[in-house]
Amino acid sequence: MEVTIRRTLLADAPVLSKMAKQTFYNTFTGTCTEEDMQAFLEQYYNLEQIKKELSNQDDYCFFAEINGEPVGYIRFMEDSSNFAEVNKWKSLELKRLYVLKEYHGKGIAHKLMEFFIAFAEHHQYKLVWLGVWEYNIRAQKFYSKYGFVNSGHTHDFPIGNTPQMDIYLWRFLE
Repeated sequence: MEVTIRRTLLADAPVLSKMAKQTFYNTFTGTCTEEDMQAFLEQYYNLEQIKKELSNQDDYCFFAEINGEPVGYIRFMEDSSNFAEVNKWKSLELKRLYVLKEYHGKGIAHKLMEFFIAFAEHHQYKLVWLGVWEYNIRAQKFYSKYGFVNSGHTHDFPIGNTPQMDIYLWRFLE
């Protein structure tokens, strides 16, 4: 099974919007009310929002594909608006990394993470970082395999009226 990674295009917005909603839902269903979940999905993954993100050349989004079919995606950019501490270094935020449930355990997330790290190193970033839900132990273990550690900083990440907390993980690059 060969995985290819390609930058998403504006024309990919409908597919990305659907995948983003599906993967977020599958990952976080049961952590909030269904009403809060649906409102969150519509606010952050609606077609217009996805088009806006894809229209920004400084907002990087890539599909992982098998036989030309998207099975996962990654989104990253320089954005310290939620974590000013990283302004001390040239830093790159990993905003999203999701894989369709039926492709879990097939190395897709690893390919996307390796791509992200290689991109950051090639562009001479000193720090890569991300926010991860405090109770998403599976994701935390995944990121730790790539050298991410707890920065000691957190931020609120409510889904609707459901309070939740993200932990900021970071990794310094050589």
